[in-house]
Amino acid sequence: MLVQIEEDKHWWFATRTRAILALLDKYAGEGKNGRTVLDVGAGAGNMMHNLAQYGDIVGLEYNPKPIPIAQERGFDVRQGSATDMPFADASFDIVALLDTVEHIADETAVLNETLRVTKPGGVMIVTVPAFMWLWSNNDVINLHERRYKASELKRKLQAAGWEVPYCGYNNFLIFPLGAGMILLRKQMDKEPDMASPHFDDDAYQVEMEPASPLVNTVLEKVGLVEVAMLKHFQLPIGTSVIAVARKPQ
Repeated sequence: MLVQIEEDKHWWFATRTRAILALLDKYAGEGKNGRTVLDVGAGAGNMMHNLAQYGDIVGLEYNPKPIPIAQERGFDVRQGSATDMPFADASFDIVALLDTVEHIADETAVLNETLRVTKPGGVMIVTVPAFMWLWSNNDVINLHERRYKASELKRKLQAAGWEVPYCGYNNFLIFPLGAGMILLRKQMDKEPDMASPHFDDDAYQVEMEPASPLVNTVLEKVGLVEVAMLKHFQLPIGTSVIAVARKPQ
């Protein structure tokens, strides 16, 4: 089964993955322990090798194009809708909703469905892009419906019936640089041209803007510092939101 993919080496994905795993370790606990895990919006299984350390994992993906790639990688990914999942009530101990809900018009249905398929006391980890004022061409090619503030995501999770022990930001330390670049490029109309899995038949995921080896190494080390911080408190701003939700017992 897949151990590492090229994406894992990119500083943005590496930082997000470390943040996700740190929060799952804290709120769900380490190890498989006979648990079941669902990755909603699994795509080509790009996060499933990381999430598999917490239990037997199944992926759900609406777009049929990346599913054969996930299966070639050795993962059980099924086609279906996040608003009407083909799983029984209380099937999973851990649910991952990673940069997925922002793609779906009916976000309430997604949060209700993830609650339904989660076992009482189970945990969901959620990541979404932050702040509508950071909307860019990357959101367009990803077919995003919205970006979120942390307070907004927390409120919507609670309205669906989730408890929310953690909801803060990610990419905090690079926020001035990241947000500044997005706004400057928008003003100059010089946003990077990247492939979209929705428009390009040969793509199965949106490309991340490449970084030189030196820049990638520096930003990855910055990410290590940030993950150490978010283990202890919720970061006040960033280009992404990360939350942990728990289904009441």
